[in-house]
Amino acid sequence: MPIASARLRLNMRMHANGQAPVATNRKRNTVKLLKKLFGQDDGRSAMRPLYAAIIAQARQPDWYQAGNVADTIDGRFDMMNAVLALVLIRMEALGAPAQEPSVRLTEMFVEDMDGQLRELGIGDVVVGKHIGKMMSALGGRLGAYRQALAGDAPLAPVLERNLYRGAPVSAEALTFVEGRLLALRAHLAEVSLDGLMAGRLAA
Repeated sequence: MPIASARLRLNMRMHANGQAPVATNRKRNTVKLLKKLFGQDDGRSAMRPLYAAIIAQARQPDWYQAGNVADTIDGRFDMMNAVLALVLIRMEALGAPAQEPSVRLTEMFVEDMDGQLRELGIGDVVVGKHIGKMMSALGGRLGAYRQALAGDAPLAPVLERNLYRGAPVSAEALTFVEGRLLALRAHLAEVSLDGLMAGRLAA
């Protein structure tokens, strides 16, 4: 079941009539029924507190007010990518025990984006293309943030490219976001895998 239907959404727009397309609802209801009948649980349910915490962190008003991140679908997606990247980098540092949870977390992100695109009325073929682009964006940004946070590159230019998409941004806003992300990274460095799974992201 897409996490969007569990209200852990990024507040993307609904279908024009305010409802998800009928075909989407039917498909989702069928999947829900099958999971109830067969008790399917591939480990993603344990990741829900963490995924919810990532979304909550990415939707903090300060990012969009003091940080001047665009409060749009694209802006929220980019902010989500930034927070998710920091969490995935922390999970990489935790080694083998965090490998499978990090895969499940990424799968939840894909499933959530898939569900939200379908709620916008986008068909199967186009959804696949969008998801491919989103995963490419996540992979590229993960690499860019990893390099910057390792000290191999300054963080500010990475934010200008990946969070602001080259749009003009004040030095104050950029400094604010940079400082908040570095503080989040420092906090995550002290959080255990169990803490992450429980959704303890805020300092």
